[in-house]
Amino acid sequence: MYVAYCPELDIASCGKDVWQAKKNLIEVIEINIKETKKMNTLAQFLEQCGIEETEQNLMSARKELVGFTPIEVDL
Repeated sequence: MYVAYCPELDIASCGKDVWQAKKNLIEVIEINIKETKKMNTLAQFLEQCGIEETEQNLMSARKELVGFTPIEVDL
């Protein structure tokens, strides 16, 4: 099982391989954005994530260095 995480939005997902984890993460992000738009809370959500609107309707986010550490778990 692989976990994909978007630190800018604090959203995670998983999948049986890297490709599926990434695909599932994108799907979860899209759902989150659609739902917050429906609830008229998208601007609040983006603000809480540290994302600001800049010139020409572009978005800017704070950057963080995120590392990857492989772990093994006995089942």
